[in-house]
This record gives sequence, C-alpha cells and structure tokens, in this order.
Amino acid sequence: MKKSHLGKGMAVLCLSILFSGCNEKKKSEKQTSQNEQAMEQIKETPSTWAERLGWPAGKKVIMLHADDIGMCPEANTAAEQQLTEGVIQSAAVMVPCPNAEEFIAWARNNPAMDVGLHLTLTSEWKTHRWGTVTAPAEVPGLLDETKMMWHTVMQVVQHASANEVEKEIRAQIEQSIAWGYRPDHIDTHMGTLFGDPSYVKAYIKVAQEYGIPANIIDLSNPQVLGEFRKKGYPLDDSVVEMVEGYSLPKLDFFTSAPKADTYDEKIGAFKALIQGLEPGLTEIIFHPSVLTENLKGITGSWQQRSWEAQMFSDPDLIQFFKDEGIIFTNWKEIMKRFEKGQ
Repeated sequence: MKKSHLGKGMAVLCLSILFSGCNEKKKSEKQTSQNEQAMEQIKETPSTWAERLGWPAGKKVIMLHADDIGMCPEANTAAEQQLTEGVIQSAAVMVPCPNAEEFIAWARNNPAMDVGLHLTLTSEWKTHRWGTVTAPAEVPGLLDETKMMWHTVMQVVQHASANEVEKEIRAQIEQSIAWGYRPDHIDTHMGTLFGDPSYVKAYIKVAQEYGIPANIIDLSNPQVLGEFRKKGYPLDDSVVEMVEGYSLPKLDFFTSAPKADTYDEKIGAFKALIQGLEPGLTEIIFHPSVLTENLKGITGSWQQRSWEAQMFSDPDLIQFFKDEGIIFTNWKEIMKRFEKGQ
C-alpha cells in the first residue's frame, strides 16, 4: 500500500512538474510573441516627420529655403530667379523691409511658388534699417531710440513683451494678406521668436490660429534638442512641451548654408553638410542676393550672399544632389501631405 501511494505521489509530482514546465513554456512563448509584436510596431511607427508625411524611410528630404527676401532689390532678384528655375524650393519675405511689397506682388502673380514670411523683430544692419508694421506707440519695446527695430535678439528679449511680439507678428501676416497674398508658411528672422519661451508661445499660437505652418523643429529627439541648446536657444521644458503640443507639421532638423573663404570651399562645405545630415525632413536656409555696390553698402556678408545666389544652379552641386538621392520638397507639399493624412 505504501509503495502504491508513493507511486501515485510520484506520478502527481511528475505531472505537476510537467504542467509547470508547459505553463512556463507557454509564458515564454507568449512573451516572445509580445516582444516580436512590439518590435514590429516600432518598425511600423514612423521615426521622422518625413516618414509621417509619406516619404520613404531612411531618405533625406530637404527644403532649400531663401531668407531675407524683401530686404533689398538684390535679394528679390536672386530669389525670383532661383524659384523660377526650380533650383530652390522656398523663400520667405521680411514684411517690414523696403522691398517686401514688390516681392509679395511677384508671389501673388506666381501662385505655384512657395513663399512665406520671415517674421522680423530685429534690424541688424548699420545703415539699412526698418521699423515695425505696428504703430510705434503700440509696441515701444520693439523699437530703439531711433524708432527702428533693435539690432540684436538679446536687445529684443531685454525690452519687448510677448504681447508686443504677438501684436507685431500678427500685423506682418495681416499686411501680407492686405497686399493680396496669404503666406504659405512663417519663420523667424535671426531666430528671435525662439529667444524667450513666452515668444515661442506667441509664435505657436499665431501659427495655429491662422493655420499657417511655422518652422517648428521636433524636439523629441534628445540629440536635436541638445544641439540647439548648445547654440544658446533657451529651450526649457516648457518650450519642449509647447512644441510637443503643436498641431501642425514639424521639421526633423533645421540648419543653414556654411560660410567659406572661396566659392569652391563653400560648395565643398555644403556637400559635407548634406552628407552629415540624418534622414528626415530638413530645412536649410541661406541668403541669396545679386552682387551690386548697393549690396556691399548694406552688409559685410555680401560675398556669401552672392555665392548663395549662384551655387544652387551649379551643375556640380545639382549632380551631387542626384547622386545622394536627395528628395526636395516645400511647405506647400508638406501641408498637402499633412492634410491628406489627417
């Protein structure tokens, strides 16, 4: 009897171990399956804004974007030629500047072109200067003792309230609309709208209210956030949170054409910039201007600006873009893709 009970006990123990092993195996298989599903979801989830907007994974999608248009006739001529030739994709006008209205008129007559506003809160040159669109009495913090905009971003931050900033950027958008042109996008001259968290709040608020995309960079990538913080932008946690909640499409990265001592070096530096970019949606800004004596009298950067009016028509650089498999876009296409995906 004892032997029989012992045999039954051993049998129960063996079955218990067997079922326990089966359960563990099932748990292990279930966990493996869950891990595989999670990995598949990660693979399927777009990692860049380029992918979210429907471009292939791993591709560099680039916008060559001309800044400071409307500042002078030389800038207007250069941008009109580059846009017409299709060697750049986008441009932005400085509404307070003396030649802004004439470029807006050109944009109105060329609706296929991608033209936005380079929202302007500084007037950096020594003699070629401008004031606000808003009546001076309404935005005194934006103006220096000569009733022109401040020379530097820091001076703006020290003197201008967020309310004054919001009032002026709204006025610049409304001025463009009054001239008969609704801008395709908005961005910020000298990065001033990122000079203070309260300015970023105003910038995002205005962009979303008008439904006009702004050059807002996705800061969820720690590497991107760190890079812009190193450059001195006060991107605190509140700014990161504001950008996260921004409801229009974002850029994965943003940079500018490098300076150089010679034209050939500038081409080489630009190629190196492109090769160093991560896949994703990147806007690259530059400041093209036709070379004249007038331009030389406005800015010491006349040589760089002159080269930037030439380089994107250079067959060598055009072939380089093809060899690198670069995809080009503009804000019009970005918004079409964004709205289609909503």
